[in-house]
Amino acid sequence: MRDASVKIHHWLYPLSWLYGIGVCLRNKLFDWGWLRSKSFDIPVICVGNLAVGGTGKTPHTEYLIRLLQNEGINVAALSRGYKRKSKGYILATAESSAGKIGDEPYQIKSKFPDIRVAVDEDRCHGIEQLLKLKNPAVDAVLLDDAFQHRRVKAGLNILLTDFHRLLCDDVLLPAGRLREPAGGKNRAQIVIVTKCPDNIKPIDFNIITKRLHLYPYQQLYFSKFRYGSLIPLFPEIGKGTVCAGNEQVLLVTGIASPAPLVEEVKAHTPNVSLLAFGDHHDFSTKDLQLIEERFLQLEKDKRMIITTEKDATRLKNHPALSETLKPYIYVLPIKIELLQNQQYIFNQNIIGYVRTYSRNRSLSER
Repeated sequence: MRDASVKIHHWLYPLSWLYGIGVCLRNKLFDWGWLRSKSFDIPVICVGNLAVGGTGKTPHTEYLIRLLQNEGINVAALSRGYKRKSKGYILATAESSAGKIGDEPYQIKSKFPDIRVAVDEDRCHGIEQLLKLKNPAVDAVLLDDAFQHRRVKAGLNILLTDFHRLLCDDVLLPAGRLREPAGGKNRAQIVIVTKCPDNIKPIDFNIITKRLHLYPYQQLYFSKFRYGSLIPLFPEIGKGTVCAGNEQVLLVTGIASPAPLVEEVKAHTPNVSLLAFGDHHDFSTKDLQLIEERFLQLEKDKRMIITTEKDATRLKNHPALSETLKPYIYVLPIKIELLQNQQYIFNQNIIGYVRTYSRNRSLSER
């Protein structure tokens, strides 16, 4: 199932072996109790992965937020705030910037302004601070990308693995992309194979299920991305979209795996030019100049820029973003869809866990 375009750097296996010794020793120290994990008297759900790069953590976290909000559960999201320009615990507000709290927490706070979103490198400290909040009190905490942060003992671990690079096909850093050996999957109660293609076949589900070698206590789900309608980044000056299928699109990304996004945009127009930056890329003035140069090369009156929600958080308030570009920038929102008619079962498992371990008596009695 491995994507043929993804390579394993075999000559780096010796370094991966040394890296693996350190990771395995650390995990054993936690398993033996020499390093302590802290539990909390509140439902804590961890969404993470074993590999570096994008597996769709933010869309899955947003799915959980919508699910719990719809049940009247006051959920909080806690992240380390990767690549933020700040330190320590910060509770996001409407005035928080992507630079201060990180692009993904900023995206979540922008889309769900009514929930608490916080960042802290020390997740234990972050949860302790969230538990002090009142009116309303926090009923559950979602930990974003914290599967390796074992100082927190989450009550429910959700592990994501990319359909195109399953954890069982990968190897440890730096030869591959795994942060820890594939056996780390055994700590998860739920495993989700993400980014499944639209044409996935029943036999694929069976093959992947066997290859992952999950234990009976682990539940396996499959999900795919579902793209929404384009949204102007600056609605007050947006030019509107052309729907003739002949748009000249400059696709600007700073994500780990832009290939599925390219396929989605090309399904609507063949005239797509990709300008890809690294994951969580911090756009510089030079980058913005390059974007403008590439945009101006496109055919006038048919050109537009499409970017991701995550990248939009870094572009929107960038001081070097040209006024010329602003009316032509559109954001392609993304959600996840659970496959095999498993959405109801998945939802009930999440809701059941939160209600069972909630401090809120009104929730636990429902």
